[in-house]
Amino acid sequence: MSRIGKKPISVPKGVKVDLKGVNVKVTGPKGALERNVRPEIEMAQNDGIIEIKCRDNSKRTDAFSGLTRTLINNMVIGVSEGFKRKLIIEGVGYRASVAGNVLTLNVGYSNPVEFSLPAGVGATVEKSDILLDCIDKELLGLTAARIRQVRKPEPYKGKGIRYEDEKIVRKVGKSGGK
Repeated sequence: MSRIGKKPISVPKGVKVDLKGVNVKVTGPKGALERNVRPEIEMAQNDGIIEIKCRDNSKRTDAFSGLTRTLINNMVIGVSEGFKRKLIIEGVGYRASVAGNVLTLNVGYSNPVEFSLPAGVGATVEKSDILLDCIDKELLGLTAARIRQVRKPEPYKGKGIRYEDEKIVRKVGKSGGK
């Protein structure tokens, strides 16, 4: 079994996990998440600890055991603490604003870009930072990637929308005249 798949998942107080066949439902103070897992994977819950086991010894099932463990662990963390992702807008005149579930981005196009946030994803804007929060890590990452796609950071001046921890490799522009 994979190293990650062998690790047990500890369930904090206030989080309830229901395992029914291939269906996993996790409920906590921030909300509820539900997911179906592969039928080759077996799950057992004892005293606030969830263990993942393989039904057979194939390499493919071994890989799915680690994936399943990570997905369930992310569900437990999401309903208890939640996830956050920060995007930074760089560029002269580039800004963002949020109203309800619509994020308005002014990022150098002739018209502002209206980006509607999916249900469950919240956004706040502080100066040139967009802070996204959600209980579903997969949905949060997908939403952040789609917002970044509106104006990817360019390598010459670094203008655009980037993740907080992303490093942009800068290029030297054209050399001066001869």
